[in-house]
Amino acid sequence: MSRDVERPSPLMILVAGPYRSGTNDDPILIAGNVRAMTDMALRLFRAGHLPVLGEWYALPLIEFAGSKKIGDAAFDEIFHPISRRLVAKCDACLRIGGPSKGPMKWWRWRDHFRNKYSSATKMSRSRHSRAAPGVP
Repeated sequence: MSRDVERPSPLMILVAGPYRSGTNDDPILIAGNVRAMTDMALRLFRAGHLPVLGEWYALPLIEFAGSKKIGDAAFDEIFHPISRRLVAKCDACLRIGGPSKGPMKWWRWRDHFRNKYSSATKMSRSRHSRAAPGVP
């Protein structure tokens, strides 16, 4: 006879970190920031969660809208508004990295989240988290 084991449902977690801040819009430095957020997203996924980055939604739309450079009208129309809309759909936010204007604004919106974390270690120790122990 098989037993159904009740598994906790995954949290949808917004990984928020700097995108442009501190890069002087250098594409290599920006790519490094996205890589750091994506690395954390993979760790969260492997721990059983559904991670999201605003960049995953915004960047393809920005390109399709005809943006020619970071900070132009098409970029500004989409980049931060996408993340603000995403905030309303996520269960938690994990803030990583250094100073950043965007995520600091989201952090002020933290009352929208049931769960808020400034590090994955805090998240893995939380009673609300389903993260596997040891998720850095």
